[in-house]
Amino acid sequence: MRSNMSLSHSLKRFAKLAGHTTLIATLTMNAWAGPKEQAKRIHDRLAGTHPDTATLAAMETLIQSGDANAAAYLAMENDAFYNVTLKNLITPWTNEPQTVFAPLNDYTATVIGIVRDDLDFREVLSGDIIYTANSATQVPAYSNSSNAHYEALEDNNYSLKDVLERQTQSSVTGLPADATAGVMTTRAAARAFFSAGTNRAMFRFTLMNHICDDLEAFKDFTLSPDRIRQDVTRSPGGDSRIFLNNCIGCHSGMDPMAQAFAYYEWQYDADNDPDGENGTMVYNREGQVDQTTGTRVQRKYHINNTNFSYGYATPDDSWANYWRSGQNAVIGWSDALPGSGNGAKTMGQELAHSEAFAHCQVKKVFRNVCLRDAADSADRSQISSMVTNFKSGGYKLKQVFAESATYCMGN
Repeated sequence: MRSNMSLSHSLKRFAKLAGHTTLIATLTMNAWAGPKEQAKRIHDRLAGTHPDTATLAAMETLIQSGDANAAAYLAMENDAFYNVTLKNLITPWTNEPQTVFAPLNDYTATVIGIVRDDLDFREVLSGDIIYTANSATQVPAYSNSSNAHYEALEDNNYSLKDVLERQTQSSVTGLPADATAGVMTTRAAARAFFSAGTNRAMFRFTLMNHICDDLEAFKDFTLSPDRIRQDVTRSPGGDSRIFLNNCIGCHSGMDPMAQAFAYYEWQYDADNDPDGENGTMVYNREGQVDQTTGTRVQRKYHINNTNFSYGYATPDDSWANYWRSGQNAVIGWSDALPGSGNGAKTMGQELAHSEAFAHCQVKKVFRNVCLRDAADSADRSQISSMVTNFKSGGYKLKQVFAESATYCMGN
């Protein structure tokens, strides 16, 4: 007892000298957190709200019995875990500004549903899957040209834990099953990343959201530039050195992969609906021909094709992963996959079956729950352990939330 009082006195003196009274409060809580305090912290971190008396007591009992993981799962039964914690985590992935202040949409709802149902999280980039409201709700029907369905769910404070229903994306949106690619082919993702441009944005933001690095991290100047499109000038401003020492590093790997999206477009009335709020994703099916390209390839893939007419003219949606060799082999590509294919679905599988994908999901959850990045060797060891468990446990993200919460619950 005397040693604890002495330690407390020393910590208080340190805090006073440093001027960080909140630090001592945190240190003291971590040092002497009992099962009740640990239960409360787990619930606060996962649900963002205080538990009711019965839940807190049940969680405390589970922790006392040595099953803190079960206590974390109990906390995730709170509606706020889905309506607030997950919604706020996922929403920035669905828009270019990466803001949390965006309405619920089919991308966000689908990720929430995958987490809730403990599905293989790799399906997020390849599955024929979408989550919509069940028939018990009083909301507008899902629409390919409106987000009203999801906005009504949020505006009326429906519990996403209770009302989301898993469906096939092909049956809801009308896309061919082999053209579905998880959240990449949701309406929200299409509006954000297929709108205008050249569809490279979809690839870039998928890397940022699900591999946890922007293109700069993957620059490789040793790869062949043979698949770089015609719109990339080889002499920006008349200086070829810029292309050889900058542009080529990203485009040599990105363009062969982004070719997977060659048949997709976001169609909207730019004059009357400049934000594309009422737009629709379109997909050129087999037999459909774009008047500009003369193939199924959307005209955006041939935009500015006179910038370098000898560049690559996209003929179809075949993609190849040039990053399997060279410095980006460190991403940890799956040997079970060929590293090439056709369309967004197989390209999504390529990304989601990488080691970097698993690490990214764990790091994001750890940061979200523990409110910090890994700070020391203990944290890094914990993240490594959670990555191993994530993969061996069937890529269930709820498990990662539970392990993060118990690690950061205090001692």
